[in-house]
Amino acid sequence: MPSIRYANRTFSCDAGDNLRKVLLRSKAPVYNGIARIVNCRGNGICGMCTVRLRGSVSWPSTYETALLRLIPGADTLGLRLACLCTVHGDVAVEKFGGTWGTDCGNQRHFGRKATSGDLPNQQH
Repeated sequence: MPSIRYANRTFSCDAGDNLRKVLLRSKAPVYNGIARIVNCRGNGICGMCTVRLRGSVSWPSTYETALLRLIPGADTLGLRLACLCTVHGDVAVEKFGGTWGTDCGNQRHFGRKATSGDLPNQQH
């Protein structure tokens, strides 16, 4: 039974479970700000359930990769869409701030302080 580590909490799920559903079931925040109300409810079209993962999950599909390219900074941070990830084994989950979860500010990244290399590219 895989374990999910998220914000100093650990909970378990079955292998093959959808990561977004596991997080919501465990009352872990998947969305930030207005995204809590305005999201696609796990249909894989809004891009607001972005998380950074370390562990055993499904590979990103071509569709997920293309959608993440539309979110400024998602590729730089190595983000995934929780609604399109299937849990295969133990996973550490990290959620950043901002509507699309790309605002990492002064947050810590897997136990280390953020560096400029962790910050998303700003496109104006």
